[in-house]
Amino acid sequence: MDKKLYKVFKALGEPSRLKIVKMLSVQSMCVCELCEVLNMLQPRVSQHLRILKEAEVVYENREGYWVYYSLDRDKLQELWQSFQAFLNADLKSLRGFESEYDRLINLDSNERVIKTKNKLRERGSEDRSLS
Repeated sequence: MDKKLYKVFKALGEPSRLKIVKMLSVQSMCVCELCEVLNMLQPRVSQHLRILKEAEVVYENREGYWVYYSLDRDKLQELWQSFQAFLNADLKSLRGFESEYDRLINLDSNERVIKTKNKLRERGSEDRSLS
């Protein structure tokens, strides 16, 4: 998977950062505003914003003494398109997925999978006969 996509998903995988992104989807905000709305301390909010900036999800805009953070909607749209391209790509041609492709095409003859499915079928039959 593209390293940018990985970085974005990792950044958004933390609930507080997802809340920050949602707040910034409503309006641009400075750190003190985010602290108040999210009931978090300034160092914590700043750390989350740094990670979101590195993932190119948000950008900052200086206005006098204040730094306002905004959601980078254009970048998010690009990332979404990259993610859709990733999902639509042929698994066989994706770099880094060679071994997964080989295992996938041989899944029907994989002994462990066959054994597990048979056990589950037997267990399901036993459960139904007890009812």
